[in-house]
Amino acid sequence: MNKSIRLETSWKNLLSTEFEKEYFLRLQETVRLEYKTKTIYPNPKDIFKAFDLTPVKDVKVVIIGQDPYHGPGQAQGLCFSVPNGIRIPPSLSNIFRELKNDLGINIPEHGDLSSWSRQGVLLLNTVLTVEKGIANSHKGIGWERFTKIAIQLLSDKCSGIVFILWGKQAEHKKTIIDKKKHLILTSVHPSPLSAYNGFFGTKHFSRTNKYLRRNGREEIRWNSINL
Repeated sequence: MNKSIRLETSWKNLLSTEFEKEYFLRLQETVRLEYKTKTIYPNPKDIFKAFDLTPVKDVKVVIIGQDPYHGPGQAQGLCFSVPNGIRIPPSLSNIFRELKNDLGINIPEHGDLSSWSRQGVLLLNTVLTVEKGIANSHKGIGWERFTKIAIQLLSDKCSGIVFILWGKQAEHKKTIIDKKKHLILTSVHPSPLSAYNGFFGTKHFSRTNKYLRRNGREEIRWNSINL
């Protein structure tokens, strides 16, 4: 990371006090050294891509992931998403399967979810970097505190957001989200290891749009990925 944080303006303003805190300065230095000495994903310019594509005022939905994909070419700064041309990972395949079951949307041929981000779906991993081939390798270096603050501030400063929490790690975020102001949807993770134990049939996509309509907000065009 560069010394000056390159971040979408509204998020930079919202999170400004974090950048001078000791934990973030340590995190920044650790990540900078990791990029110099190892193969780290995503590309440095994409570390904050989830924030950059979805300004604070546009956030309608938050989907929380764990950490970036650790295979070559996969990570692009959006949870569960991979660039066009990269093989669709198993968890994302299950997300697409549920999308079809819920809304009848054809399963996409690629896994780039940036069209969702541009409509107000914040696709946020709790950890924003990873070492090649080693899942969770940057767990505990400070990202969790930073993204937790981002989620908490969204909950405090905004209203009418749908928080989609898939899996136990994401579900822990329930404690920092105001359920009186927002809708919280939870289930097991879409991973092949757990999807059949409560992910399929949740209808989170249609339930999200129903809530948005009820609150006078434009629905997410989940099929935009196919357009």
